Amino acid sequence: MTRITTRIAHLRAAGVSFVVELRAPLPRVLHWGEDLGELTGDGLAALGLTADAAALNNSLDEPRQFTVWPTEADGWSGTPAHQGHRGGTATTPRITMTGAEERPGELVIDLHDADAGLDIVLTYRLDPSGVLGVRTGLSCPYGAPGAAPYDLAATTALLPLPGRAQEILDFTGKWCRERSPQRGRLAFAGHVREVRRGKPGLDAPHLLTVGVPGFGFRTGEVWALHVGWSGNQRWLAERLPEGAGVHGGVLGGGELLAPGEIRLAPGDRYTSPECFFAWSGEGLDGLAARFHTMLRARPRHPSTPRPLTLNTWEAVYFDHRPEQLLALADAAAEVGVERLVLDDGWFLGRRDDTAGLGDWTVDPQVWPDGLGPLADRVHAHGMQFGLWVEPEMVNLDSRMAREHPEWILGPSAGVGPSSRHQYVVNVAREDVFGYLLERLDALVTEYGIDYLKWDHNRELHEAVRRGARGTDRPGVHAQTEGLYRLMDSLRSRHPALEIESCSSGGGRVDLGVLDRTDRVWASDCNDPVERQSIQRWTGQLLPPELVGAHVGGPRSHTTGRITDDSFRLITALFGHAGIEDDVTARTPAQRAVLTRWAALYKEVRGLLHSGRVVRADLDDEATQLHGVVAPDAGAALYCWVRTETSVPGQSGRVRLPGLAPGRPYRVRIRTEAGLPDLHQVTGPLWCTAALDGWVPMPGAVLTGAGLPMPTLNPGQALLIEVAAQTSAN
Repeated sequence: MTRITTRIAHLRAAGVSFVVELRAPLPRVLHWGEDLGELTGDGLAALGLTADAAALNNSLDEPRQFTVWPTEADGWSGTPAHQGHRGGTATTPRITMTGAEERPGELVIDLHDADAGLDIVLTYRLDPSGVLGVRTGLSCPYGAPGAAPYDLAATTALLPLPGRAQEILDFTGKWCRERSPQRGRLAFAGHVREVRRGKPGLDAPHLLTVGVPGFGFRTGEVWALHVGWSGNQRWLAERLPEGAGVHGGVLGGGELLAPGEIRLAPGDRYTSPECFFAWSGEGLDGLAARFHTMLRARPRHPSTPRPLTLNTWEAVYFDHRPEQLLALADAAAEVGVERLVLDDGWFLGRRDDTAGLGDWTVDPQVWPDGLGPLADRVHAHGMQFGLWVEPEMVNLDSRMAREHPEWILGPSAGVGPSSRHQYVVNVAREDVFGYLLERLDALVTEYGIDYLKWDHNRELHEAVRRGARGTDRPGVHAQTEGLYRLMDSLRSRHPALEIESCSSGGGRVDLGVLDRTDRVWASDCNDPVERQSIQRWTGQLLPPELVGAHVGGPRSHTTGRITDDSFRLITALFGHAGIEDDVTARTPAQRAVLTRWAALYKEVRGLLHSGRVVRADLDDEATQLHGVVAPDAGAALYCWVRTETSVPGQSGRVRLPGLAPGRPYRVRIRTEAGLPDLHQVTGPLWCTAALDGWVPMPGAVLTGAGLPMPTLNPGQALLIEVAAQTSAN
């Protein structure tokens, strides 16, 4: 690293500028957002000159500053960058910069709090995608003998927002209704989301976005935050009447710490989760593109075609019979499945969800020959073999709980109520960690397991680690780090192993767990009406190849809704596709449709898993148009959807986003998954022609004028393919 010599550091990437003035006693962010270009010395000086606000009446005698580490010492009355105390003292931080270093794409600022005796390292990393990662480290380098440790209450990464950012969007949800959007005006107050579930949860904020009023998928300036952590979290957007220096508000987040959870003695260090900030001048699609680009550039991002998966849960539930599952493997291979995952019910005593968790040994009463015959049959078909596990949980009716009650993460006074008949195992204990690693390693080795569906089916309540003489300590932070260590250790032993993050469906979808896993299970709900929304908003952060999307049977087992095959199949296509159904119970005609759909998925997954996700802004909320466009805009696949009835009789012209206006294209309707049921006498003429083959269409018509879409009945979808015209076609 080269020590910085200029007063202003300017990081640039992918149309984003991040500018920090390195001045004493504390640096301040001059700009985060649209690229300012290659600023000269005069330009940087002008940016610094315009960074001072007015000194207000009845306020500080000097203009307020919003620094990189805001506290009350700056006159900042909002959420501070950190809070804590040392035995009830050192509660008013006085922070000074002690150094700063810059390397390509990264700025590291060293700070010191003389009052608390803390060293702070603040790191900004501007990814080539334009996503800005912020991480902090706090340490106690020294201390008087017998001095109290420093109790860290909170550390929050904060970035400024301009005054025009006045509308907020984040998410809530529940089981089978994850990532439900909620938006409104950002008032003069703090919009604070605290996650106390021991994991991001089914109601996770997911991606907190603030933008200009009326921003949409394709338009508007937006700023966003994701907290990349799989434990408790804190998210906020905040506006004060006096502003934040020359800025209008702040966006920030970090880990939510329990009292006494992090106590720093001399030599101890705390490193915060990384918070990911992103800006876009092209609405929500622009934000999604930045996160997708960043994730796809990771060294461990899946690089092979995402295999068509069959998961056995909705096929057999707990009714494990080897002969039936062998037949299911044969049928799956016939329709084109490439990975079969054996779900819950295979291990000792597991006939329902009241017993067995923790005993990760194959049940000989159900599988007298072990899982070998099934794994061998699956591999003989050229398919991958996967297995469901839930290592962080235990049933009281299990050998583990009976032999090691001290392994349960809970108070010494006794555990509270169960959830789904289970409790949490203290993965931070060395003996628990060793047991789980040994059992998972043995299973993967013995059966040649290619894939683990890693579940987590309850929240962490009273998550404390038991100590001597009944002294209990908060345990969520250590539990989260224990999970990461367990996954990392297992994958170091089995580098080719893939892992899915499943947590009652989509309860652990974050960039911390995604550092160690290869996809997420977006929801336990396969109802395509619900899935259209769940997948749309999961995709605001994750690209399609990381989002499991399965087609279930005609009647959804979570909602009871009956839907058409074509709607279920098309919906599942836009992700890492799979099947959640007993294929052996389907008629030859139904299997033939599945076979055609499987071939279609394999044909288009190269596009779906590498292109740019696009979504149209429509006036009718009962309809959706979404798709994926190739990086060179030479090909695209769109889905036209109606989820419910609405007042408008027809859609009129709908623009296809993401294509190049000046290029000639051709359009056709794909029918392999079936055709939708229509609410019309005759359709638009282009649809009739596109059913028979390719129809030439100028890009200006597709992107500027738009296509009149057919009027679908509720619960229907249409698949539209677009390809650039070339001399060869």
